[in-house]
Amino acid sequence: MVTTSLKILTHPYQSVKNDGQDVIQGLTQNPKSLPPKYFYDDHGSELFEQICELPEYYPTRTEAWILSQYADEIAEITGACELVELGSGSSTKTLFLLDAYQKIASLCRYVPIDVSGGILKASVLKLQEKYPSFSIEGLVGTYEQALAKLESTSSPSRMIFFLGSSMGNFASQDSEDLLRRISQTLNPGDYFLLGIDLQKPEDILSAAYNDSQGVTAAFNLNMLSHLNWRFQGNFDPSFFTHQAIYNQADAQIEMYLHCHKSHWVSLEILDFKIFFEAGEKILTEISRKFDLAIMQKDLEKQGLKTLKIWTDPKQWFGLILCQA
Repeated sequence: MVTTSLKILTHPYQSVKNDGQDVIQGLTQNPKSLPPKYFYDDHGSELFEQICELPEYYPTRTEAWILSQYADEIAEITGACELVELGSGSSTKTLFLLDAYQKIASLCRYVPIDVSGGILKASVLKLQEKYPSFSIEGLVGTYEQALAKLESTSSPSRMIFFLGSSMGNFASQDSEDLLRRISQTLNPGDYFLLGIDLQKPEDILSAAYNDSQGVTAAFNLNMLSHLNWRFQGNFDPSFFTHQAIYNQADAQIEMYLHCHKSHWVSLEILDFKIFFEAGEKILTEISRKFDLAIMQKDLEKQGLKTLKIWTDPKQWFGLILCQA
């Protein structure tokens, strides 16, 4: 029987006593930092969708082009399987995969996972109309929570996929930990599809994260508004400006909120106060740029064997299909 549902796991920002402790930990470090998950309240998710449409922001359209060309081939390799997407957002690019699997299976189960319940609910409702024969269950939670809650599948196999080069937002050790968790979730013969942004000239990267319309800046600053709402804070976003720089040595974009006025900030629910000096920065996100050969080795270490790689003509972006 075809079903559509939205399941809210343990709240993605809560672990009972530890809610907000990652904020305190990050802001008391030197230099200060904040976890990227706080980008994604509903407004932040909407802003990210706008970023994906910007002319300077090449990753989304480049990956979408690869999927438009090769989704059928991916489906042919894996055969009918349950599809589980980490960080699904609006599932826009996923349509290429869903269309491809619809061609080879009359019934298909799709499990989109995201921390933003609002955008996930809207996406699930739209997909229900477009794919009436699909079983769709949205999971609201972090990747770790969702992977731990995945039930056994009745499909011949399962493919977990992680698009958008979101893996680049994880530091090296955290990336390794997530790959290990994904590998442990898969059964032998299951699949993992990973989209990664590849290394390229600095001017292209810088423009992508410092767009002329200021949408990325609004996305970055919205994190402070989200913290105000969630923890009864008094961040004044006008005291901060968006900065994105390319760290050549580590091959990663680094996004910061640069403080230009000394002041105190309180987060009442956390019973926490912190002083900001003019000139201080808060690191809000890294976006690592990858080498295909090195990533294949990292996947292999976790028991994920590369079956095939697809790239665009400029080799700006890569899709790697692996099998457990």
